[in-house]
Amino acid sequence: MTDTTSDLDARGTEGDALDQDANLDQVEDGDAEAGDGEGDSDAAPASTGGNGRAAADLFRESEIAADYVEGLLDILDYDGDIDELVVSGRPVVEVVEGGDGSGRRLQALVGQRGATLEALQELSRLAVFRQTGSPSRLLLDVGGYRALRRKELGAIAKNAAEKVKEYGEAVRLEPMSAFERKCVHDVINALPGVESESEGVEPARRIVVRPVA
Repeated sequence: MTDTTSDLDARGTEGDALDQDANLDQVEDGDAEAGDGEGDSDAAPASTGGNGRAAADLFRESEIAADYVEGLLDILDYDGDIDELVVSGRPVVEVVEGGDGSGRRLQALVGQRGATLEALQELSRLAVFRQTGSPSRLLLDVGGYRALRRKELGAIAKNAAEKVKEYGEAVRLEPMSAFERKCVHDVINALPGVESESEGVEPARRIVVRPVA
C-alpha cells in the first residue's frame, strides 16, 4: 500500500503558500492606497525591518530566494550575478548582467511588461515559504527592470493627474500588477488636487485617478 500522507501534506503546504501569496499582493496594494512607503529605496535599520521582523530573518529570506534563482539560472544556462539585500524592511534579490551578452538573455526573465518577472517572484516567495513556513514580501528584480518601469509609471501617473485637473473627470488607467499600482499610488499621493484608488480584481485590477473631493 502506497503512503500518500507526505504527498498530501506537501500539496497542502504549497496551497497554503499560494493563498498567502495572494493575500500579500492584496496587502501590498492596500498599503499603497494608504501611502505606505514600500517602494522607497532607503535601506532598513540594521536591527529590524520596517515590518517589525529582524533584519537577519529578512536577509535569510533573500538568501533562500537567491539560491532558488541561482538554480534556475543554472538550469537555463544564463549568466548573471545575484545580489541579496534588505531594503526598506523588505528582502530583495537583484539579478544583474554577469558577462558579455547576458543582458539580452536576462530580459527573457522579465517578459512582456514584467509578466515573467512577476511569476518568478511568486515562485521565489514560495521557495522561501517552504523553508521558513512564513509568507514573504520578497521583491525580485532582473536587469534593473523595476527602476526603469518605475520611471515610466511616474510619467503615466503625472499625465493622468494633469488630465484630471484639466477636465475635472476621473481617469482609469490600464490594468497593472501590485508593484505597478504601488508606483502610481506613490506619485499620485504626492500631487495636490488628485487622489487614487484601485478597483477591480486580478488580473484586471486597475487604478482610478480622480479629483480630491
